[in-house]
Amino acid sequence: MRDESGASCRVCRAPLPTATRGRPPVYCSRACQARAYRRRKNPPPAAEPDPPAGRPSRRLEIVEALWRIAAERGLEAASMREIAAEAGVSLRVVQYHFDGKHQLLVTALRLLHRDGERRARARIEAVADPSDLRALLRVILTEFLPLDDRSRTTLRVLLAYYVRSLTDPALAAVFLHGGRPLEDLVAGIVGQAQREGKAAPGLDPRHEADLLVGGVSGLGMDVLHGRRTVAEVRRTVDYHLDRIFTVPAASRTPAGTSQEVHLGVRQASRQ
Repeated sequence: MRDESGASCRVCRAPLPTATRGRPPVYCSRACQARAYRRRKNPPPAAEPDPPAGRPSRRLEIVEALWRIAAERGLEAASMREIAAEAGVSLRVVQYHFDGKHQLLVTALRLLHRDGERRARARIEAVADPSDLRALLRVILTEFLPLDDRSRTTLRVLLAYYVRSLTDPALAAVFLHGGRPLEDLVAGIVGQAQREGKAAPGLDPRHEADLLVGGVSGLGMDVLHGRRTVAEVRRTVDYHLDRIFTVPAASRTPAGTSQEVHLGVRQASRQ
């Protein structure tokens, strides 16, 4: 028989049975009573106040700890406990901000891409002459190279994700997006340069983009291993760009839409 007073379980809010003797019940079952006990014994950490100006949020600190571990030891070493220790917080704090390791891995990957896109946009916008498609393409390609500590860490983390994605289908679904935006971007610049008479007319922009993006990505890994220097890779990039952007005088046509292409590149880098 149920209590008609409207009282409900403190855990699941189900109606409570009528008390036959003693104090009225507050839980509908022993299972709910056990859940309430566990909550009292292990309460979730209190919500943190906003961080001071200039200091990253606790969530970002945890993500950056994951990046450091992945860059130094690979994702296999990035257990939740190791991440908590690297971030200088308790395991419960990590679990408060992230439901599980998969969510943490996905969030860290997306933030890594967002950080890389932000830095790439800054470099692209710093190109002095928007009509200089060769300079614009050179800036985009050199983003694949470990030019400083930040980009070196980014490349190492992406390589760690690539290795993990080979055996983790759920992570691969996030890591491997459906399109090829970088190849599309490079192909678009080469095609526009051809239309403006600034690139050899007989080239296939798609094949050139595949070669450039794939080649510079591989050369960037050589730089990480110390097999090549950044200066050597830059010379290789310049060699291929000279091949693309050297055209006979008779094939040249007046430029007119490079500014539009520059704006399109900035928009594409935001996607």
